Amino acid sequence: MRKLFTLLLMTVASVTLLSGQLKSPDEFLGYKIGSRYTPHFNIVNYFQQVAAAMPNNVKLQQYGRTNEGRPLIVAFVSSTENISNLEDIRMNNMRLANLAKDKRAPAEDNVPALVWLSYNVHGNETSSSEAALMTLWALVDPANTKTKEWLKNTVVIIDPCMNPDGRDRYVNWFNTMVGKTPNPDITAREHNEPWPGGRSNHYNYDLNRDWAWQTQVESAQRAKIYQQWMPYVHVDFHEQSYNHPYYFPPAAQPYHEIITSWQRDFQTMIGKNHAKYFDANGWLYFTKEIFDLLYPSYGDTYPIYNGAIGMTYEQAGGGAAGSAVITKEGDTLTLLDRATHHFTTSLSTIETSSINAGRLVKEFRKFFNDAVANGSGEYKSYLVKYSDAGKQRMNALMDLLDKNGIQYELAAASSRSLTNGYRYFTGKDEPFTIDQYDLIVQSQQPRSTLLKVLFEPKTKLVDSATYDITAWALPYVYGLESYALKNKLQLGGGKRAESANNNLSSAYGYVIKWEGIQSAKALGQLLQKGIRVRISESPFSVDGQDFGRGSLIVIKNGNEKFGNTLASLVSQACNEYNVVAKNISTGFVDKGFDFGSQRVHAIATPKVALLTGTGVNANAAGEIWHFMDQELNYPATLVNATSFNNINLSDFNVLIMTSGNYSFLNDKNSVDKLQSWISNGGRLITLEDAVKRMSKFDWSLKSKKEDDSADKKSNKNDYSSLAKFEDQERDHLRDLIAGSIFKVELDNTNPLAFGYPDYYFTLKQDDNMYEFMKDGGWNVGVIKKSAQVAGFVGSNLKNKLQDGMIFGVQPMGQGQIVYLADDVLFRSFWENGKLFFCNAVFMVGQ
Repeated sequence: MRKLFTLLLMTVASVTLLSGQLKSPDEFLGYKIGSRYTPHFNIVNYFQQVAAAMPNNVKLQQYGRTNEGRPLIVAFVSSTENISNLEDIRMNNMRLANLAKDKRAPAEDNVPALVWLSYNVHGNETSSSEAALMTLWALVDPANTKTKEWLKNTVVIIDPCMNPDGRDRYVNWFNTMVGKTPNPDITAREHNEPWPGGRSNHYNYDLNRDWAWQTQVESAQRAKIYQQWMPYVHVDFHEQSYNHPYYFPPAAQPYHEIITSWQRDFQTMIGKNHAKYFDANGWLYFTKEIFDLLYPSYGDTYPIYNGAIGMTYEQAGGGAAGSAVITKEGDTLTLLDRATHHFTTSLSTIETSSINAGRLVKEFRKFFNDAVANGSGEYKSYLVKYSDAGKQRMNALMDLLDKNGIQYELAAASSRSLTNGYRYFTGKDEPFTIDQYDLIVQSQQPRSTLLKVLFEPKTKLVDSATYDITAWALPYVYGLESYALKNKLQLGGGKRAESANNNLSSAYGYVIKWEGIQSAKALGQLLQKGIRVRISESPFSVDGQDFGRGSLIVIKNGNEKFGNTLASLVSQACNEYNVVAKNISTGFVDKGFDFGSQRVHAIATPKVALLTGTGVNANAAGEIWHFMDQELNYPATLVNATSFNNINLSDFNVLIMTSGNYSFLNDKNSVDKLQSWISNGGRLITLEDAVKRMSKFDWSLKSKKEDDSADKKSNKNDYSSLAKFEDQERDHLRDLIAGSIFKVELDNTNPLAFGYPDYYFTLKQDDNMYEFMKDGGWNVGVIKKSAQVAGFVGSNLKNKLQDGMIFGVQPMGQGQIVYLADDVLFRSFWENGKLFFCNAVFMVGQ
């Protein structure tokens, strides 16, 4: 009895001690939430403190690290019973989604709803991480009995900061700018963020556009843990202009047609619950405007296409708001206001999910049962053709499917068969054969909805006033011949093509085919080792082997210093990037030009500079920086565009300019400096809006003007200028192009298009087109008539978007200007465009 009493006392003392350790955010941080910004390390520290104090109710997991080394964490918060059975709950959920390896029937009754709350994906939309601290406290606060009831049938997953690098960039800057008392005057310096701002991650990427593509380390690591849990409800917390009221669902049109009636209904249900609290407090809000549900890589749509109720919440604020700002209506919006609003919708979301937990479970189960039984959409199978030339892009596509848990199979050698399907590249039903290594994706699988959205040839739009691009079909993105079929293919069983395993022997030389960015990576490594590499501007055959334009040639001549190690160095570089190198015994070719010909050139090692900093579009510069640094693994020097006059251009032979406002282009001496550098052998690579900025010079290309001669006929009864005030928002759609896909005809004999067929599919996001160049300029990529393939284009732009150039090379003295008018590196997922950029860096001008 005494031992039992002693044990009871010890238990009570332990509980008292733990309860004493539990602190509110205000107690732990030493200041009230909303009075100042909390740096990321203290957000993590508070979550760790709560998890340590409440191990029966909170489990903390680190799921990754950022580029700058900051931890990425999630907290699981629920009742003691649920936390003790957390892994069983997760595994049952995988069975509900038909994603578990074991095929046991899942429990559907008395199953807790999984609610995932994601905060601060945009680093300078800072109030949400403060709200995350408030939400965690409300869930564990012993005095809050209401949340304890919710947690009996709900597991809440909190990601308190999805973009720690961006958040700390903003918070650290702001804390150095603000005085003892925040200045709410918008003209104060604390409201004027410096370049590049805190919105993006380390590489200036917008992480809220990267959910499906997972090009960034934060997104890729998050996707892994997300797919291990597959929540029923997911909320992505944001901020918008400080002059806007709060936004919550239901969302605006267009909704993607595949979104279920339950997913739509729950948005309305949760919106009404939020409105109840906002009305009670007299807070303004709006719904059904601006924020649609179409583009598949947002923090609301990606969860929706994975069976959840995905939602975006937008609080007034953003980087310009600081910690207090006077709005246009004369009110002072504080950080506490912003955090409180997000905190309110956080709890309202958990409350609504708890009330509807049973329905959420049943609808989640139905979503995935329907996917497996019937598949989503009219097409039952998708087939992607394999080719040796497209192998690198095929591997990249399979990697993307793997990241998203989309199941596929490969055709076996014995499965050659003739069938019929919708051919993406022509837009027609055509017969085709099925060959070894062809990729087959069946619609009847758990992630059928996401599959349909990513592969659909043309996305249906019920409303063209959308927030983002309107076309992204993967066959165009990857440039792979593909077919969509209305019947199910039963021809799998094949294996993935073997990886390269080069073991080159000492020989006259070695040839590497130029077939994608993996070839470019191998080239970059060879050049950085000091190996001389040559390229052929024409196809050739040697030793009974055929090689295309741009093939890389490494011979002993010029590489004598490497001696017998040359073969192993080439093998090592090619094996690392999974490309094949071939031994050759002679420079005397069977077809084409011998290796001593003037049509075979040694590559001058590119010394690359990228203009960045104030005035340059941070996202655009970030795409290039990330590609060079993380994908191509080739050095580039980032220099501030505002310091152009101080740059010694002779240190570089390649200069890259992307979208931006370059003040030095308004100075004649600076322009003369640039032009002189190009004429003396420099290569200027211009992308997107930088091409347009170059077009103002009389020595550059010229913008294409719309041919409106047909509209110039005199008509005294022309009432087109008469418009209704209420239609003003929609009238601008006539001049809008919302990320549409066009077919581009290529001159693939030009080094800028080496490795491509005679066509390419580009994503056009603007109406910038250019006149065909004459007098020695090369029109490498042109859009002719009827070239639109998918996506929305306003009626006023259709005539302009034809018969113009978008990719070109202009010789100037001993140098060149490369024009890439469309974004060939778009969000780092437009895979087939990346080789254009590699060609611009390595091939042009050689």
